[in-house]
Amino acid sequence: AGTIAAIAAATLGGALFFEHVLDIKPCPMCLEQRYAYYLIIVLGALLAAGGGRLPRKLVAVGFAVIALAAFANAVFGAFHAGVEWGFWPGPATCSGPVTDLGSAGSLLQRLDTVKVVRCDEVQWRFLGLSLAGYNFLISGLMGLIALWSLRAMKAS
Repeated sequence: AGTIAAIAAATLGGALFFEHVLDIKPCPMCLEQRYAYYLIIVLGALLAAGGGRLPRKLVAVGFAVIALAAFANAVFGAFHAGVEWGFWPGPATCSGPVTDLGSAGSLLQRLDTVKVVRCDEVQWRFLGLSLAGYNFLISGLMGLIALWSLRAMKAS
């Protein structure tokens, strides 16, 4: 549980570093993918801090929730990566053509004050993967660790 919480915290820390230090702003889907990390950090830390004092069933439920959250987030990351690659359309609110430009005066004012981050445009890639692709891999890894932990509990 501590390992999973540490992976989630490091990943979220990396996302915040990209956002606040490197000025790579997240799109709305990127922000939504962080929710699973918040849950996993808290739940993993509670399970790790509880150590052997928590009932086995409660620990098993905790690992099951972590696995579910991590695998759901991996699916969401894969969906987002597919949107970025153009395999399928993303949400109309953050991808595709811009249709509501408002009035010319308010548009110019908004362009000066707001940086729009599109969900279908990659902000950064490394080794061919975007941050959504790395989210898929990291979330999948956390889910596998949680399942492995459940299996280890049943074996003991």
